[in-house]
Amino acid sequence: MQPPVPAPDGGRFDALLTALQPIVPIPVLVVVLAALAWLFRGTWRELDDDATKWRAALAAEGGVDMRPLVAMAMCAVILTLQEYYGGRVYFDQAIHPLLARLDAAHPRAIRLARYDELYGFAWWVFARIAGYVIVPFSVWKACFPRDSLLDMGLRTRGFFKHAWIYGICLAVVLPLLLLVSRRPDFGSYYPFYRNSSRSWYDLLSWEAMYFAQFFALEMFFRGFWLGALRRSFGSGAIFAMAVPYCMIHYSKPFLEVNGAIVAGIFLGSLSMKTKSIYQGFLVHITVAGLMDWLALWHRHALPTALWPA
Repeated sequence: MQPPVPAPDGGRFDALLTALQPIVPIPVLVVVLAALAWLFRGTWRELDDDATKWRAALAAEGGVDMRPLVAMAMCAVILTLQEYYGGRVYFDQAIHPLLARLDAAHPRAIRLARYDELYGFAWWVFARIAGYVIVPFSVWKACFPRDSLLDMGLRTRGFFKHAWIYGICLAVVLPLLLLVSRRPDFGSYYPFYRNSSRSWYDLLSWEAMYFAQFFALEMFFRGFWLGALRRSFGSGAIFAMAVPYCMIHYSKPFLEVNGAIVAGIFLGSLSMKTKSIYQGFLVHITVAGLMDWLALWHRHALPTALWPA
């Protein structure tokens, strides 16, 4: 009988990482979150001081702070609607039949059989833009007309002054991304759009929609959520936002969900420090685009044709 062939180094590493997966993130999270507390302690203190002064002035006037009620209730409703009506199940039930009728009347324009999955993701992105941007920003302006929507992370002043932070983020994240991209669950999960390999048109159309979704996500979590609650909660607005931000990642690989805890606090603190969501958005789309590309590259599945056959 021949002796068993030892597993390649990469196989042993993957097996060890899988076995330690449930406990590895905990000490790592402790270290990373402690580092974030040191890095952003000045920003958090400034937010707390501003919130204390604002609440004292409001109390002196005898006013009632309605912002937490409106913001938290609206965010809960929006996230619930996204879960039940912003995905593929609702698309198949309500939107797909409409597209099927249009396709029957205009088959050369709609081409439902060829782009069915892409249409499903188009609905997903539309739901995110409507739920994360159009609804909360318009409702907030109606409820609090004196609040400037630009103060919800949309100002561009100082963008280049803080551009170095973007470079540091990538220097930290990219080596970790290259390491994690070797895992089987990573390669089988990305890209979301399974026809990305069919053509460059498919891949680039998907990435354009994917990036638009990320901009809407940043506007909601790092723009609207923090802008609405920073005077009421101070730095606590960042940590309150990080909880649902982590939870929307629950269908993704385990290590990525743990990374979302760090990302939520880091990107929220970065948004409050720079008064802008744009650096966080650039970090997000750079990492997301590379995740898709690495997953396709490891599977030798990058597209070779410009248009689908």
